Amino acid sequence: MYVLGVSALYHDSAAALVCDGSIVAAAQEERFTRVKLDKSLPVNAIDYCLRAGGNLTGGQLDAVVFYDDPLLSLHRYVSNITAVDDDASELVNLSSRALFGKKLWIEELLRSHLGKLGKEDCLFAVQHHYSHAASAFYPSPFESAAILTIDGVGEWNTTAIGVGSGNDIRLLKKIDYPHSLGLFYGAFTSFCGFRVNYGDYKLMGLAPYGNPTYVDLIREKLIDIKNDGSFRLNLEYFDFQHGRAMTNERFASLFGGPKREPESQITKREMDIAASAQAVVEEAVLKLARTARNLARESRLVMAGGVALNCVANGKLARRGLFDDIWVQPAAGDSGGALGAALAYYHVERGQPRVVKRPDAQRGSFLGPEYSDDDIEAFLKEEGIPYQLMQPHELEETVADLLADQKIVGLFSGRMEFGPRALGHRSIITDPRSETMQARLNLSIKYRESFRPFAPAVLEERCSDYFEDGLHSPYMLFCSYVKNREGEGDMFKDRLSDDPDLIPIVNSRRSDIPAVTHVDYSARVQKVEKETNPFFYGIIKAFEKRTGCGVVVNTSFNVRGEPIVCSPEDAYRCFMSTEMDVLILQRFVLFKDEQPLEKRVAISYELD
Repeated sequence: MYVLGVSALYHDSAAALVCDGSIVAAAQEERFTRVKLDKSLPVNAIDYCLRAGGNLTGGQLDAVVFYDDPLLSLHRYVSNITAVDDDASELVNLSSRALFGKKLWIEELLRSHLGKLGKEDCLFAVQHHYSHAASAFYPSPFESAAILTIDGVGEWNTTAIGVGSGNDIRLLKKIDYPHSLGLFYGAFTSFCGFRVNYGDYKLMGLAPYGNPTYVDLIREKLIDIKNDGSFRLNLEYFDFQHGRAMTNERFASLFGGPKREPESQITKREMDIAASAQAVVEEAVLKLARTARNLARESRLVMAGGVALNCVANGKLARRGLFDDIWVQPAAGDSGGALGAALAYYHVERGQPRVVKRPDAQRGSFLGPEYSDDDIEAFLKEEGIPYQLMQPHELEETVADLLADQKIVGLFSGRMEFGPRALGHRSIITDPRSETMQARLNLSIKYRESFRPFAPAVLEERCSDYFEDGLHSPYMLFCSYVKNREGEGDMFKDRLSDDPDLIPIVNSRRSDIPAVTHVDYSARVQKVEKETNPFFYGIIKAFEKRTGCGVVVNTSFNVRGEPIVCSPEDAYRCFMSTEMDVLILQRFVLFKDEQPLEKRVAISYELD
């Protein structure tokens, strides 16, 4: 039984194919079109999934399922128009085209691409937060679990608590628009000068530089959080209902002036605002999780929705010990909704049993396209690109030597990751022992703000040697704290002024792996397992033998404003537009100093 799930027309469109309850393929449209968080109909992702399933046609599918109910979204849209009174006409002008022009006609749009929508030739729809819940529970390693989904908004819901058992999911409690933790966090993201949906992780990365001095003000004026985690926003300070912006002048007056302009100097105010918003969201998440435990009466938790990508909150939740174990969907945002919709149809609509797999059914989240050695060699020869061909063991040793010599290596191997994290198949890796490497990577490779942290990829058996928490974190979705610290905890914050230069702080040696140690000694850990990620594991193991260090820096293979690379062509272009030293295309090794000068690319990146 083949089921195709689709998410589209909001942000981060994707497709996923499930066969008899097993995940065959899943990918985001942005990887093919090279448009970050592409929200268009995911025709390329759909075509990839159908190829991965054996060159299926639309008529050979058992069902095509959409991750959202467009009619419920229309109901919210119309209700919102009636609520904004004098601004109704402006809101219609701003947003009606997106809804009436495409989303309501999603069935016809899909039919125009697929020809036939499965054997029944109709589109099935799963409600948004049910799709999120399904994406979190069904691939998890748990027979039963509490479910928590939190995002901006899906139809009406912004938060849902549920329970999963066997092949069944029940949602027990919901919070509706306009009261939304995702939109609340997005408002602060926007106010601090970053793009909503693009820059929430920047706000999270900025938070440790600040102090939560605005927490009481935020609780008093902006959000009321009850003991059970339910919350209400004070809408007098937000503008997202009106479709113009996230915040208004009243919001700005609370924080002493207008929002930060993009690309302008980040000041102590933005750092403290980020720290405060992060603290309030963590409070709400912890209270919601406690309620989920009580309502579901389960000792394990699964999570999805965009807010579930907040790895700092996830780490604090795990350390509280409310649950014996937590599993977060690697593609927790809207892209994962495509997978959840397909799984929900299979297990709920068709009543098919669920087989629990360990460590989980996501298979490392390596669900995207892969390229054969023949494909890569043909590309290199056609373009006249010099390379060296190596055997796997020789390649692992070579990469380890390069990393030990402080080289920056682009790593392209196997199937592309599904979700926002690069996990060793489309990664840029380097030595974590250098205190200057974080700034170097940010400024000369990623072309982004110097304060942004990088993640450690650590051998599974060495994780407890470097990090305090023994969390199962193969998907880089939990923050832990680094051991072997150097310096005093708040000494770095004491250096900050109203016009701070973050480079000296970024370059401070905070531990024996400073390139992956954030200013508060935290790190977004990826535990690399030999069974699910053998090539990446082999590289880190060889690096450990060479240096004694069982950790490497792992960041996504892209530059600012671009999606993670998908194809060998994407990887080579990114390699030639940055100061990366070496590119690994599976068994093919490309050294920058051997590349023709005419292949150098002047990249033009978008502000993200």
